[in-house]
Amino acid sequence: MIFGEKVGRRRWAAIFFGLAGVIIIIQPGTDGFSVLSILAIIGMIGFAGRDLASRAAPATLSTSLLGLYGFLSVVVAGGLFSIWEAAPFVRPTPQVSFYMLWAVLAGVAAYFCLMRAMRTGEVSAVTPFRYTRLLFGVTFGLVFFDEKLSSSILIGSGLIVLSGLFILWRGKVAKPVS
Repeated sequence: MIFGEKVGRRRWAAIFFGLAGVIIIIQPGTDGFSVLSILAIIGMIGFAGRDLASRAAPATLSTSLLGLYGFLSVVVAGGLFSIWEAAPFVRPTPQVSFYMLWAVLAGVAAYFCLMRAMRTGEVSAVTPFRYTRLLFGVTFGLVFFDEKLSSSILIGSGLIVLSGLFILWRGKVAKPVS
């Protein structure tokens, strides 16, 4: 809609199908829903806004600088969240600093690649690949935070992934390769 890409009924249906998956996962109105669930939704809106802003940024603005701005916004958001939580800042140990350095380097490289893809590819073609973060998020939750898989997470995640795959498939059907 914003960049002149056509979005038909089927894609809108897939978008709402994916949104239904998100609602199934966060379960508004149940004990599993918290203020942090709202923060996750705000974060996803921020991701979408960042993607659109990346696409709209002038070509004279380098991908590296655009990625740096995006990454710095995450740092600012983290600082604001820690203030909101009234959590004291803690000096990291050398081992934690080492891990953080590698996480920052991986994050910067990922932002660079993401910005390059969003600026050069069609949004409808690039976005479905971003659903892989769902797999990483669930895996990290299981491995590092001792979270448990529930049927709502599996069903909601399945709906989200299926909607992304459908949008990707529709993009290929709409533009045959010559």
